[in-house]
This record gives sequence, C-alpha cells and structure tokens, in this order.
Amino acid sequence: MFYKPSEPHGLRRNPFKALVAPRPIGWISSLAEDGTVNLAPFSFFNAMADNPPMVALGINGNHPEGGAKDTLHNVERTGEFVCNMVTYDLRDGMNATSATAPRAIDEFDLSGLTPTPAELVKPPRVLESSAHLECIYWKTIDLPSNNPDHKNSMLMGEVIGIHISDDIITDGMVDMTKYQPLARLGYMDYCYVDNFFSLDRPG
Repeated sequence: MFYKPSEPHGLRRNPFKALVAPRPIGWISSLAEDGTVNLAPFSFFNAMADNPPMVALGINGNHPEGGAKDTLHNVERTGEFVCNMVTYDLRDGMNATSATAPRAIDEFDLSGLTPTPAELVKPPRVLESSAHLECIYWKTIDLPSNNPDHKNSMLMGEVIGIHISDDIITDGMVDMTKYQPLARLGYMDYCYVDNFFSLDRPG
C-alpha cells in the first residue's frame, strides 16, 4: 500500500510510529521555577551527536491547563534536565508517569519512584534507573503542526554528565542483556533488549 499522511490511510490505527520503531524512551526529570519536580516519558527521543554528546526530544501538544507541557516549560526556563534511561523492570513506573497530571503533582510521588540528587544539575535522577544523562538545555526548534492548537517542538540538550550502574557493565562495556533497555513500538506496544548480534563495518 501507499498513502499520503495528509490523506486517510484506511488502516485501523495510524501506522507511522509503528514503522519508525523501536524508539528509545527519554524519561525526563526537570524542575519548575518553584521547585516542583516533573518526570515524564517521551518516545520521540534519541542521541544526535557524540562529541559533544547531544540528545533530542520531541514534545508534541500542550498541557491541559494551558501553555507548553511541563518538560518544555521547565527546561526552557531552568536550562537543565536529566534523561533517566528506562529498563524493562521500570516499565510500570515509567507508564505511571505518562499520566496527564496537574502541574502541581510530583510524578515521583505518583509512581512510587525514588528521587536522588544529580551531580551537575538540579533536577533529581530516578534512583531505580540503571543509567542517567545529565543535560543542559541547548535550544528548541519549533516544528510544523497541522493543528494550530497543537504545538510540536524539538528540544535539544548537551549531555554534561553520565551515570552508569556497575551492575550493567561487563568487561568494560555496557552489557545489553543486563541493561535491558525498553523501547516504544507503535500503538501501545513496547519491546526490550534481551539478545543482540554484532556486525563489523567493512574496510
């Protein structure tokens, strides 16, 4: 089949996100100007460069109370955030923080997760996570939107500190079978890494 995204595709659900998969989940902790903690997962997330390491986060839509979503609002104003990497054993906690909650709600309380201090930035890390990327805000790129009431943005940050649990390191490398990162597929589907293979580049 072929379809234009601007026209009906005829399928039961929109296949776009199911095709661009799997996608890592950026589980972002940030602080509001009044100190309220926010923790939210985003599946439009990935690493964009490694020298310096840069991450990009797609934030779509607005907050039900008006204005930008908490993550975008907080990071643009405070200049800091943490990417807490989601693993299979944290799937329920991550899912709990995806709920649409009032701005005053601290998602750590909502999910039963444990905040722990970062080294270089003010937002806390998720203690239970096996890896964290401490980031400073670089810029926001406004993206096109077919709905004037629906804001699409790409938030970019520079990674200035990285935490890795010793439990997922084997022979000086991150062991994916111990790490078991969670990824978003299409619809309400997810997967996690429990096996892998290697390919050497030619030449």
